[in-house]
Amino acid sequence: MRRFAQLIEQLNNTTKTNDKRDALVAYLHDAADADKLWLVALFTGRRPRRVVSSRLLSEWCMELADIQPWLFMESYHAVGDLAETISLILPPATEEDTEESVTDLMLQIQKLQKADDAAKKAFVLQQWKHLSPASALIFNKLLTGGFRIGVSQNMVIQALALYAGKEVQEVAHLISGSCDPYSITFATLIHESNIAVDASKPYPFFLAYPLEAELEDMGEPEEWQIEWKWDGIRGQLIRRGGSLYLWSRGEELITDKFPEIESLLPLLPDGVVLDGEVLSYRNGLPLSFQYLQTRITRKTVSKKQLTDAPVVFMAYDLLEYEGNDLRTMPMEERRALLEQLVSGITSAHLILSPLVMIKEWNELPQRMPEVRENGCEGFMLKRRSSAYQAGRRRGDWWKWKVAPLTVDAVMIYAQKGHGKRSNFYTDYTFAVRDGAQLVPFAKAYSGLTDKEITEVDKFIRQNSMEQFGPVRTVKPAMVFEIAFEGIAESNRHKSGVAVRFPRILRWRTDKKVEEINTVMS
Repeated sequence: MRRFAQLIEQLNNTTKTNDKRDALVAYLHDAADADKLWLVALFTGRRPRRVVSSRLLSEWCMELADIQPWLFMESYHAVGDLAETISLILPPATEEDTEESVTDLMLQIQKLQKADDAAKKAFVLQQWKHLSPASALIFNKLLTGGFRIGVSQNMVIQALALYAGKEVQEVAHLISGSCDPYSITFATLIHESNIAVDASKPYPFFLAYPLEAELEDMGEPEEWQIEWKWDGIRGQLIRRGGSLYLWSRGEELITDKFPEIESLLPLLPDGVVLDGEVLSYRNGLPLSFQYLQTRITRKTVSKKQLTDAPVVFMAYDLLEYEGNDLRTMPMEERRALLEQLVSGITSAHLILSPLVMIKEWNELPQRMPEVRENGCEGFMLKRRSSAYQAGRRRGDWWKWKVAPLTVDAVMIYAQKGHGKRSNFYTDYTFAVRDGAQLVPFAKAYSGLTDKEITEVDKFIRQNSMEQFGPVRTVKPAMVFEIAFEGIAESNRHKSGVAVRFPRILRWRTDKKVEEINTVMS
């Protein structure tokens, strides 16, 4: 555990990519295989479930440190992170460090899943009494299920490739899909036989960059396959070994969330992997992403949800056919096989993503109005000769999104941020007008410069009217232009609408509160 904490400290103390990668490689050489496996799991988003509530951890910390709740909460608001707050407040360790490994600790945490609160408390207090502040911080984050570190999955893959002497794309495929440290070994994880044994294993997703060049500089239009950019859940649909698996881009197995797609099992031939999008779909058009959210946030899907938010799999690539990996095949050849496959399947739940046909580049901007009409986000431009790569790559796949929707709204609530922003009010709630009233419309915390954050923070402190825990009510005077990708009716919000991906576009110092948008506008 001490070595793992040292690694975290090294990663946090540098912004240089090579230094972070080298620190990861050094850890892989030092650590036991079981701890290497946990490094892969934790650093690629396979975080353990929360086993102790934040309330209990806070109470136990206050009891051990003998401090009052008000002081704890003030400290928490200043630091902005519960795990870090507790590690800073805890008294110095009174017992010798037992030097448990990360694996030992994770196995003990797993056993807490079914333990009562008394057993959990005894275990946590015992750990706190012998862990260093750095190790205690990591331990707290693992307990709360909030383990995050400033290292990309791609960097972890690069470090593993260097350590194992393998190609980056090969490693990306090896660690994709299931990576359960409780049921697999590190040697199995990075061995080629892992792919053959695990029929559910997806391929690493190929991701597009936002379009950077002018369309006229992209070469001839016939060199590109143009599709609509769908607003759903990116997924891979896998049919192998007589079973069907649906993986999200976040490498979560979501097959049971969509029983309609499970109905494709007897229709798809074995040895097939489709890349595409899960969409709520009705009458030939996708529904708002809000409908899809009602499906993915529930443990079980009700009959009403199946009726209100029916789904389809919109296929736009074929990665495996008859058990053969097609990723090195040119895009246009994969597309031809995909069209042949889908045309032979009769199902309302499998649709071929249509192509956008143009002869000249100047035709594409003229078709932008169709984007929102079709319930899309924009266009995808894919080079017809391109292979299917792993991760985000420039050159072959580009996304060109329609300009976001915007409204002018006034800030009415503010809350301090987290991490480096824990001393500033950076989480804001904005309102629009509904007659003479202001109604909350959206929350946003990104889009301002550091200088603007400082100015807004000063205004909030000087113009707070009420305080409810960490939230302050602010004098409605600051107007901002808020951008978002989509809007839908919602009974859960006072404004009657819910927006998708809200963020601050700019601070409208030129506008007065009387000029903000209304609910109807």
